[in-house]
Amino acid sequence: MTMPRPEYPRPQFVRERWLNLNGTWRFDFDDADAGLRERWSENAPLQREITVPFAFQSKASGIHTNDFHDVVWYQRDFDIPADWRGSSILLHFGAVDYRAWVWVNGSFAAYHEGGHTPFRVDITPFLRDSSNTLVVRVEDSSTDLHQPRGKQYWKAESASIFYTRTTGIWQTVWLEPVGAAYLDDLRLTPDIDRAALQVEYILAGSQSAGVEVETDITYQGEQVAASAFSPDDTRASLTIHLGGDLHLWSPENPALYDLTVRLKRDGQVLDEVQSYFGMRKISVDNGQIRLNNQPYLMKLVLDQGYHPDGVLTFP
Repeated sequence: MTMPRPEYPRPQFVRERWLNLNGTWRFDFDDADAGLRERWSENAPLQREITVPFAFQSKASGIHTNDFHDVVWYQRDFDIPADWRGSSILLHFGAVDYRAWVWVNGSFAAYHEGGHTPFRVDITPFLRDSSNTLVVRVEDSSTDLHQPRGKQYWKAESASIFYTRTTGIWQTVWLEPVGAAYLDDLRLTPDIDRAALQVEYILAGSQSAGVEVETDITYQGEQVAASAFSPDDTRASLTIHLGGDLHLWSPENPALYDLTVRLKRDGQVLDEVQSYFGMRKISVDNGQIRLNNQPYLMKLVLDQGYHPDGVLTFP
């Protein structure tokens, strides 16, 4: 089958090497919620199939039922590319609704709660050289009104302002290799009044101390600014002045700057991430909304974000 959602799932934090785990997974309902510990093993494959990253309620999942199933299981096999050996391997979930338990080769790897938040886990200690098995158990209470659900309806059929439920994996699952020191996150805050970008760097890994961080900013391929520094901690902030003519972002002119961050030690690149940002400012003055310090009149359309084939997931 064609890989569903083949694009890199995190466009503002892109690494060159990654492995998409979307596609056909083994799957089953567990209405008795019996625990089914044997399903942690590759020796007990599940009986159904589902197309990840679509919830079983959606047509795109290949199952397409709106029946109540509050506990579901996923299982799939994977191999680590040979050139990743020696790296730490991160397993990413874009979103799993609502509670998720993760096992790799029979070993418990992670628990996460929250249907709309991404999470990741370093699965390196659990991996084999080949033929690895990933198992995910998900709980999603259909009728618990205290569980955050957005507009997911707690009754069988959609009605009024409420829509089809989303249970299980509904965003991309992927793997990527990282070194003993790597970038965990970037937070970019534009400041058009000072023609500057504030960058917060969050580092991770067992050997993140003593590294150098390089940042290059370009606009349409031309370098605008560059910086390099050695952070004192795993969190560090830096203000980078762009200078020259600013290219302000607006709906009429959605100008974007490109940003590359490299983590280095003794001249060797340990990690490299690609990102982008827009230089824009949103403010309120005397009750008037302003964009880039100018009055801005908005006419808006509400898009509920549900899709005929993918439900909560863009097809």
